[in-house]
Amino acid sequence: MRTRPMLDYADVERLVAAARQEAEAQGWAVAIAVVDEGGHPLALARLDGSAPIGAYIAEEKARTAALGRRASRQYEEMINSGRSAFLSAPVLKATLTGGVPIKIDDWVIGAVGVSGVLPDQDERVALAAIAALEA
Repeated sequence: MRTRPMLDYADVERLVAAARQEAEAQGWAVAIAVVDEGGHPLALARLDGSAPIGAYIAEEKARTAALGRRASRQYEEMINSGRSAFLSAPVLKATLTGGVPIKIDDWVIGAVGVSGVLPDQDERVALAAIAALEA
């Protein structure tokens, strides 16, 4: 039998805090979602000034990254390169940049999704969260 790492509550708190710190340092009003490896929500934070739809989009970006085991940016790039069939993929509703899987060793243990600013900025906030977890 194999064993694998999992996110615990302290990890989730650290992820949200680091994402929030990065977003606030840049003056970005974003929504931040953390999901487990199955795409199930573990945390959601909608910073002051963030649009209500950002909460939905952030969670879907995170779910896409967790279930696909790759950054949601990759799906957006595939679609923009002409693979429009991904637009009809079930479950993958947010094929937009800003969802990043959390990987420990060879395991995807969850993902962070961010929505509210430019795509690269959303991804920057998600990556800052994951970097804090790895530190």
